[in-house]
Amino acid sequence: MADNKNVIEQDSSEAVIAKAKNFWDKYSKPLMIVSLLLIVTVGGWYAYQNFVVKPKESKAVEAMFRAEEYFRNDSVKLALNGDGQNPGFEKIAEKYSGTKAGKLASFYAGSCYLKLNEYEKAVKHLKKFDTGSDLIQARAYKLIGDAYADWGKNDDALTYYKKAGRQFEKDEANSPEYLFTAAYFADRVLKNKEEAIKLYKEIKEKYPRSQQAFDADNYLAQLGVYNTED
Repeated sequence: MADNKNVIEQDSSEAVIAKAKNFWDKYSKPLMIVSLLLIVTVGGWYAYQNFVVKPKESKAVEAMFRAEEYFRNDSVKLALNGDGQNPGFEKIAEKYSGTKAGKLASFYAGSCYLKLNEYEKAVKHLKKFDTGSDLIQARAYKLIGDAYADWGKNDDALTYYKKAGRQFEKDEANSPEYLFTAAYFADRVLKNKEEAIKLYKEIKEKYPRSQQAFDADNYLAQLGVYNTED
């Protein structure tokens, strides 16, 4: 019995080896190609990140220094267009697009255009900006709302004011302010009583201790709403 068992086990092992050999003979070339492609892809990504993205990011940060200084000093046109020797946010955003600094340059460029009353360009640049920081992203949405409002595109303005107020709800300093802007805009500009009431109530529900919640009571009363629990 023992000899038969050994023979069976030997046959099984040989069968497994034979199957493995057949598999390798059949698929060795495709597997080697896939492995090579994987190595090239990973290596290419690593090289791109370290020899293209990082140096580009560093150059973008360096280029931002002078433009940010002009922006802080309220030299808006110099910040936007540069001074002849140092590039402005417009050029930096274009040249270093895809980098974090390049995206931030779009934010600054949009802010500059807003100050210069060039609302279409302001919206264009601010919409290019995105960040993992909810605080700054909410600010960008607020500025887009301002640009649309000054541009006369009131429905779009309200949309972005609401986005600003709801982007980072844990921010009890700015979020109620942005929502109040949305509510006031719906109330006084769009004359949309129903939307305004909803937004004033949202402020009171989410930020009951804020100054905006206190102010919301006054505006709700003007709209004929006294029982805000309903």
